[in-house]
Amino acid sequence: MGFTSAMPVNKILSLLLIWVSFAFPSIQATAVKYCDKKGDYAVKVKGVEISPNPVVSGQPATFSIHASSGKAISGGKVAIDVSYFGVHVHTEIHEFCEETSCPISAGEFVLSHTQTLPGFTPPGFYTLRMKMEDENKDQLSCISFNFNIGFGSLLLDR
Repeated sequence: MGFTSAMPVNKILSLLLIWVSFAFPSIQATAVKYCDKKGDYAVKVKGVEISPNPVVSGQPATFSIHASSGKAISGGKVAIDVSYFGVHVHTEIHEFCEETSCPISAGEFVLSHTQTLPGFTPPGFYTLRMKMEDENKDQLSCISFNFNIGFGSLLLDR
């Protein structure tokens, strides 16, 4: 017996490809905005990668900030504020050297943070605002970017 039409096979392959793209999140670069568009920050952020993207509640997510600095950095703080549809929902502060290897020489570096969001975290669009300051409390950079917690996240927890 042979297939009389390739159409059903093509439909099945198309549906399988769509399912795989939603079932297995990927790593994607994310657009970044500076808090002050006119600010002359010592740390220039080149991009943010989020893995997985979209984030899955109840599972680890890694935020990697690719940046460069015109000066050496030996310490400081990273303050993170998260908003959900414009409503502030979370704040945390980390030592700069907990998120990357210190001291940082002038040049490129990656600041990376992995966190598992609670399984009950609602799906939707979030905004993360990150301020970096050195050990003298001088602001190094301030950025914001959006990320998504997928709608399938709550189903995966069951």
